[in-house]
Amino acid sequence: MDRASRRDMLLEMLGKEPNDLFLNYALAMEYMASEEFGTAETQLLKVLSIDATHLPCFYQLGKIYEQLGTPEKALGYYKQGLALAQKQGNKKAQGELNEAIWLLED
Repeated sequence: MDRASRRDMLLEMLGKEPNDLFLNYALAMEYMASEEFGTAETQLLKVLSIDATHLPCFYQLGKIYEQLGTPEKALGYYKQGLALAQKQGNKKAQGELNEAIWLLED
């Protein structure tokens, strides 16, 4: 299945379940893969409005802001994600977010 077909399928399913966390996140990742960063940002913010503790969103939003040339916003999301990962005890996410912060601050 190509990217456009997956996107159409996700949009159709979201028409029936607009607050489905997985579907919204999956659609955001489709936009990321197509380098539609503004639309991906909007979609990820929607995911966070559904579940403010959805940890992967913080990393992805950081990546978007790096691509958009706003490193201070990227660092903000990475650091929020790091605090959440520490609270959740998610060592893998902590490592990924620490590395992203380190690379951006270097």
